[in-house]
Amino acid sequence: MTIIIKNKETLLFDDFIFKCSIGKNGFKKNKKEGDNTTPRGTFSLGDLYYRSDRIEKPITKLNTIKIRKNMGWCDDPKSELYNKLIKIKKNSKIRYEKLFRKDHKYDLLILIKYNYKKTTKFKGSAIFLHLTENYLPTKGCIVLRKKDFLILCKIINKKTKIKIY
Repeated sequence: MTIIIKNKETLLFDDFIFKCSIGKNGFKKNKKEGDNTTPRGTFSLGDLYYRSDRIEKPITKLNTIKIRKNMGWCDDPKSELYNKLIKIKKNSKIRYEKLFRKDHKYDLLILIKYNYKKTTKFKGSAIFLHLTENYLPTKGCIVLRKKDFLILCKIINKKTKIKIY
């Protein structure tokens, strides 16, 4: 089964229709780092990351990983770790997206494997399915409300793809 992102506000999976939000500047086939677009294409999903201090382990067939205070996602195209999970080190010179946040956006997140296996510098990084409370446009991610995210987690599996067009 495939998750379908049909337009800037609709996520479809099986018989489920969820309201969502995407990148501020819409969809783009040739995404670039920092362009605030959501990449077009069909992608695999990665692991489900969650804040165990805020939420119980979700019911899912995906691999689950607890988000720790020192976890980040490298969004620095100059780094060899670009678009990878990293351990944040004090005085680090590389740019990254902090996963352990004060807000609740990353209490749950699923990696969308865009530009992931064979990473191309400046092509875009840290593209996730994650939480929202207000459906404001993102920097390129796809966001859902928590209750919808938890339903989606229950019905997808490791073979589920996401098609964005």
